[in-house]
Amino acid sequence: MQEFDLDDIERRMDGALEALRHEFAGLRTGRASPNLLDPVTVDAYGTRMPLNQVGTVGVPEPRLLTVSIWDKSMVKAAEKAIRDAGLGLNPQSDGMLIRIPIPELNEERRRELGKVAGKYAEQARIAVRNVRRDGMDVLKKQEKEGDLSQDDHRLYADEVQAVTDKHIKAIDDMLSAKETEIMRV
Repeated sequence: MQEFDLDDIERRMDGALEALRHEFAGLRTGRASPNLLDPVTVDAYGTRMPLNQVGTVGVPEPRLLTVSIWDKSMVKAAEKAIRDAGLGLNPQSDGMLIRIPIPELNEERRRELGKVAGKYAEQARIAVRNVRRDGMDVLKKQEKEGDLSQDDHRLYADEVQAVTDKHIKAIDDMLSAKETEIMRV
């Protein structure tokens, strides 16, 4: 039987926040950052792999990213993955090197990035809610099996909800800050 552990629930929710922080670090605000390509996965050798596992990402200039692909057969797949990642980037390959110029952020691009940030935040909220649901399921099971009284179940459920609310608020605050950063000209 699974034991109810509020610390574990909070740790897993913190993990969702950390993942969101990482995703937001990749959303650019006009400067090239190697983290920008973190969400890109490439169809390589019959499986999906992060771009940084098929090549080396570099930032030779503030407005240019380069990806030095290790296996020549992966260049086209990596180029396609970058183009299809929804980051608004247009890679150009030069042998085994892919150059990715970072375009100026215009108003439309800023709005697009705001939507991407919103999508990332929603994924984090869903992750937090899934952790909450897991915790609530454990409580229900323990009460049903007689290991937990109704009062204790209600008490723990309130604690799980409080932790959930705290994490959802943190996600909303992070999103708000990122949108402000994106829209700043």
